[in-house]
Amino acid sequence: MTSPQSEVRGLLDSRSEAAWNKDLDRLMSLYSPDIVYFDVVPPLRYAGAAALRGRFSDWFDRWQSPIGQEIHDLNVVVGGDVAAAHMLIRASGTLTNGREVGYWVRVTNCFQRSDNRWLVTHEHVSLPVDPESGSVVMDLVP
Repeated sequence: MTSPQSEVRGLLDSRSEAAWNKDLDRLMSLYSPDIVYFDVVPPLRYAGAAALRGRFSDWFDRWQSPIGQEIHDLNVVVGGDVAAAHMLIRASGTLTNGREVGYWVRVTNCFQRSDNRWLVTHEHVSLPVDPESGSVVMDLVP
């Protein structure tokens, strides 16, 4: 029997695999229909599966290569049918303009178990900002 923590970790691994393969249906199957998603790009939030599907479709279209999603420093806390996780993720690959990228983002997730499976109910992805310049800092490493 697997622990709830390992089930959540498995969901996150599935999310990384779906991003790598740009498998939109598989990726969306991991999110609640009423997901609230805070991303590094506008708007302030994406609410609901249709909005998130559009966001992910746009994201996939910007990459020429598979999208690397290496998870580091993962911490998962579970209580009953809810869970939370925070981690660092290194996104990497080749954009459609040919530029190779590799940068770290901070990610926090909330999960709820329904019908014996975990779904992401909230995701927050962020990049640090230099307060002096107001610019995003994309060259930090853990």
